[in-house]
Amino acid sequence: MIGTQEIILIALVILLLFGGKKIPELMRGLGKGVRSFKDGVNGIEEPQPDKKEDAATKANSGK
Repeated sequence: MIGTQEIILIALVILLLFGGKKIPELMRGLGKGVRSFKDGVNGIEEPQPDKKEDAATKANSGK
């Protein structure tokens, strides 16, 4: 198992590699990716109709 010392060491190495300014951007991107993955797995995303289909439907209903 990973202990506290190992986690601190890993965090320091990441801080040295990426710098303080890049870490929030990386975490934000990681969060968006995880959220998108969860939505995809849970089937929350509803398919969006194409604009072409909308135009064709409106044209047919208007006749």
